[in-house]
Amino acid sequence: MQFIDLAAQQARLKDKIDARIQAVLAHGKYILGPEVAELEERLSAFCGARHTITCANGTDALLLALMALDIRGGDAVFVPAFTFAATAEVVPCMGAVPIMVDCDPDTFNMDPESLKRCIVMAREMGLTPKVVIPVDLFGLPADYTAIEPIARDEGLTVIADSAQGFGGRIGNKVTGTFGQITTTSFFPAKPLGCYGDGGAIFTDDDNLAELMTSYRFHGKGDYKYDNVRIGMNSRLDTLQAAILLEKLAVYEEEIEARQRVAERYSSALAPRWSVPTVPGRMLSVWAQYTLKAEDRAARDAVMARLKEAGIPSVVYYPMPLHQQTAYKAFPVDPDGLPVSEEVAGQVFSLPMHPYLSEADQDRVIEALLTD
Repeated sequence: MQFIDLAAQQARLKDKIDARIQAVLAHGKYILGPEVAELEERLSAFCGARHTITCANGTDALLLALMALDIRGGDAVFVPAFTFAATAEVVPCMGAVPIMVDCDPDTFNMDPESLKRCIVMAREMGLTPKVVIPVDLFGLPADYTAIEPIARDEGLTVIADSAQGFGGRIGNKVTGTFGQITTTSFFPAKPLGCYGDGGAIFTDDDNLAELMTSYRFHGKGDYKYDNVRIGMNSRLDTLQAAILLEKLAVYEEEIEARQRVAERYSSALAPRWSVPTVPGRMLSVWAQYTLKAEDRAARDAVMARLKEAGIPSVVYYPMPLHQQTAYKAFPVDPDGLPVSEEVAGQVFSLPMHPYLSEADQDRVIEALLTD
């Protein structure tokens, strides 16, 4: 059984992807070829953002967003402690200070009350609160209905890190349209992934879009050899765009299939396990289906049992950021980060992808319900 079965998806799309690749090889425009512009248009149509700017990876997408916002030394950027390092690592690159915010024990996403405490603390430290980067962890949109009003009141810009959640929804609004900027990743294991690295940035702001388009291409202006600002090289290559076009064409169907798998898991496992929470009006794209064990020992025991049954499981993330060597010196919520520390010792994720058969789902369910 595969944890994420990319081969099954590739078998479905192989002929169309092969044709797309051959078309790129025929025209030879390997950097910013026509497929890149086509993909940007289709991504905007999918999520409703006015502008889509593709780039080399999801980490660069975050960095480009901070560059466009002119983040610098003395600025505070608020990030979750319970997430992948990319969200925080871009902040010191700009000379700014990442401040670690605790997470909600049920959704694992940024806790708005913890964010409020961190904003107060940042000002007391003499920092200028500038940006908050909520993460759509495991495919579930962050609580933007609570976070965006806080950001407005405090003068913060919201960068929505939807590396795992692109395509998720709150009501009729799709990730890609939350905050002033949304970023995503097309890493192969993501719900919408390419066959290498890739990323994208979404915004409705014309000025920010112009800046990020320039920054991703060495800071160029209207003329290629007139670089009007210090930029970087972060372009999505044409072959990856061609592959993503075919994957995007079936993405809605795959999201629906993920819902069916998640609903089947939750229906069967809820009597015995702490299953994922999806608040009302929200839709997750189920980048991961994540359970909570009672504690670390219980998690180790159940993962060992799954392994014996030939069922893969993975822990995301066993150590919150503030406990990792590179991040220990950065500020945290003045009340500490007890929830991030607790869930890091409880969570484990099950096989989840659109092509997971009911027979394999039954194997997973049976293993988790058998002592």
